[in-house]
Amino acid sequence: MKKVLTYGTYDLLHWGHINLLKRAKDLGDYVVVAISTDEFNAIKNKKAYHSFENRKMILEAIRYVDEVIPEENWDQKINDVKKHNIDLFVMGDDWKGKFDFLKPYCEVVYLPRTVGISTSQIKDEIYLADKN
Repeated sequence: MKKVLTYGTYDLLHWGHINLLKRAKDLGDYVVVAISTDEFNAIKNKKAYHSFENRKMILEAIRYVDEVIPEENWDQKINDVKKHNIDLFVMGDDWKGKFDFLKPYCEVVYLPRTVGISTSQIKDEIYLADKN
């Protein structure tokens, strides 16, 4: 069984997230998604609209996701790969090269982002709509 791992906040879930998760599932048999905890988001100066528990519940309902684990700090990735017997690590290509340190532990693939959508874009559009 080929196990795939990806990371993200997965707040304001959109079709770009779904495309990434589907492509991850197409590359393996079992997909593990690590999502940032609320506490880790605070360290990263990010604020998610949905709580960790709600984002976890939403992701667990997606057919391409087999397991959801918490991302609690920057340094846990090697341990997660080892602990979950990961064969393939996938991220969007906006992170290209940032996770190459995992290559001694698993294959690393950067997938093209879905054009025309991002959580930042959604937040910006909501902010502009609220100002008008």
